[in-house]
Amino acid sequence: MELRVLKYFLVVATERNISNAAKILFVSQPALSKQLKDLEKELGVILFKRGNRNITLTEDGVYFLAKAKEILSLVDITVTNLKQENIIGGEINIGAGESVQIKNIFKIISNMMKEYPNIKTNITSGNADDIILKLDNGLLDFAIIIGFIDKSKYEHLSLPWYDKWGLLVKKNNPLAKKDYILAEDLKNIPLIISKQIHTDTFLAEWLGKSIDDFNIVATFNLLYNASLMVKQNIGSVLCLDGIINTNESDLQFIPLNPELKVDLSIIWKKNQTFSNIAKKFLENLKTFIS
Repeated sequence: MELRVLKYFLVVATERNISNAAKILFVSQPALSKQLKDLEKELGVILFKRGNRNITLTEDGVYFLAKAKEILSLVDITVTNLKQENIIGGEINIGAGESVQIKNIFKIISNMMKEYPNIKTNITSGNADDIILKLDNGLLDFAIIIGFIDKSKYEHLSLPWYDKWGLLVKKNNPLAKKDYILAEDLKNIPLIISKQIHTDTFLAEWLGKSIDDFNIVATFNLLYNASLMVKQNIGSVLCLDGIINTNESDLQFIPLNPELKVDLSIIWKKNQTFSNIAKKFLENLKTFIS
């Protein structure tokens, strides 16, 4: 399978029209159609449902599109970094969960850019499950993880920062008058929690009972959207401090008591072959936290 054919497939899947895609790719429509049919034959699946004017992706086509994007992205990253081999430059690809402490990572990168102006930083945000999948697939150099993770198959470095858990509520909520939140305060109120793996277990230890014993009305993977649910009175969010700016807002963050902290760590694949700029980043990170 050639990368050229993958690029053809990507354009056709995006345009949903063979004629338009052929014009973009500067190839004839019959030649493009033949390339796609050969690709389907090679894979042994049907990628497209062909209509009179437009085409749509089959279930296999949707899956292949996601993987094709990852493959081509990895190729682009590799080529970019190889071109920068003789100078300190290229791309740093970092995945991170939502945490105000990520600002420290950006401080390091900002300082590096003064010395190495040919740096491009790509940040992928998401929950730990999504980030680790991209790390395993080679799309990220590093992943910054909040809380527990099995680090046995990764190289890792513990970071000297932590986040605090609390409850995000509307300021007109009776709980907003409290200085801190106790486990008993959460009984019978509508709660919104992260759907990240291990979150239930982690919170259950603090609560002293299963999270299923509480009134969970919604889940989220990015906190901003969850904060909009709070504003619409759907529930209150158990979350980390500092991610949502509650200044000049009708929301308020209240810490938990006893205090519940989570540590941060940075992980990368064992036997990882880093680009020169990724090596420099790791060196600077170690110096920064030492």
